[in-house]
Amino acid sequence: DNFAREDNMAASAGRGRGGGTVTSFQKKARAKTIQIPGTKPSSQGNQLLVSTGIPSLDHIIGGGVVVGTVLLVEEDSFGNYARLLMKYFLAEGIMARHPLMLSSAEVHPKQIVRDLPAPVSDDIGKAAVHNEDLSSEKNVPTEAPMKIAWRYQNLPTEQPELGAFSQFGHYYDLSKTMSSEMTDAAPTRLFHLPDELPLEDQGVWSSITNPAYVKLLQSIQDVVKEGQFDLTVPQPKDVSRTVLRIGLHSLGSPLWGEVGTSSDSSLPRFLHALRAVLRTSLAACLITIPTHLFQDTAFTRRLEKLCDSVIRLESFAGSEKEQNPAYRDYHGLLYIRQLSHANSLVSYMPDCIDFAFKLRRKKFAVEKLHLPPELQDSQQREQDDPVAAMKTPSASCFSPNVKTNLDF
Repeated sequence: DNFAREDNMAASAGRGRGGGTVTSFQKKARAKTIQIPGTKPSSQGNQLLVSTGIPSLDHIIGGGVVVGTVLLVEEDSFGNYARLLMKYFLAEGIMARHPLMLSSAEVHPKQIVRDLPAPVSDDIGKAAVHNEDLSSEKNVPTEAPMKIAWRYQNLPTEQPELGAFSQFGHYYDLSKTMSSEMTDAAPTRLFHLPDELPLEDQGVWSSITNPAYVKLLQSIQDVVKEGQFDLTVPQPKDVSRTVLRIGLHSLGSPLWGEVGTSSDSSLPRFLHALRAVLRTSLAACLITIPTHLFQDTAFTRRLEKLCDSVIRLESFAGSEKEQNPAYRDYHGLLYIRQLSHANSLVSYMPDCIDFAFKLRRKKFAVEKLHLPPELQDSQQREQDDPVAAMKTPSASCFSPNVKTNLDF
């Protein structure tokens, strides 16, 4: 009876006045993600992502460019492939109906917009682009077939392209250019440095001594405020949100008046101020910088730390690797310097760090670097081995020139 009486008292204490059970536990509400066309939530930190226009590159950097961050592309020697990545980024913005802002000091931004690749809208066109890439690889002369075990003979010889099954982003045909109706209809803000001359000291950022960077930063901030991309300013609920895509082509080149040494901190302070603007706005930025022109390595590392994600392109054109048969299927290497870890303790880590890119007639793709196996037997294999060459002959305490064991 005492036990039954205690159970009834505990049950009555757990009921409220309305007869329901009173508890301090509350069901965790799922965080609401802003629904914006052309974006998707990240699997790492539930951040919004925008596509770079290249599915294989999106797969490598964690799904895309995080909104509010900066993706730095260190240009190759001639800058052709970095400019191509910029075109993909801008073309994807037009297809996703994102406003664009493009700046350049060398090539006029209008020319870059005119040369954007044409989108492939149907599945037939996507298959044609993929088949064209496969046919170009089949035309390459191959050597004698390698003998392998019978259990591996029925396996597929070609691995699927990185991000081939992704439904995020669009596909483009480099052999065609985007129509003028599509480029003219997109809201675009162009910044050509020669057209902004003469430059005047704005007086807003006194720490940035280069007036070209000050003018560019002021223009970016004006576009963010005028386009209602600033998250610190409350917006009406009926206003549809979108993402601003910012492309800064060949920033830090000599045409910007950049010295490239630690004595001038204008460019690092510009990147620091740019990140502060992007952190509180619906915008994503892609910057290409010719870091191969900088002699100060510490200055380049400082620029990398001031960006969120950093990749470096190395072209084989004009180098010894162009004649190397190991790289005959590729046009350059892609190095990952760092990846964004916004809203998370650690950044995304791909399953591989060795990547190479190839440029076909219709598309640009990034693949895992696979070197061909060494099938030839050489009599001088031990001499050619760098590890074996580093081995020094064991010396004796009494006879240093004789290869014997040590005598104690």
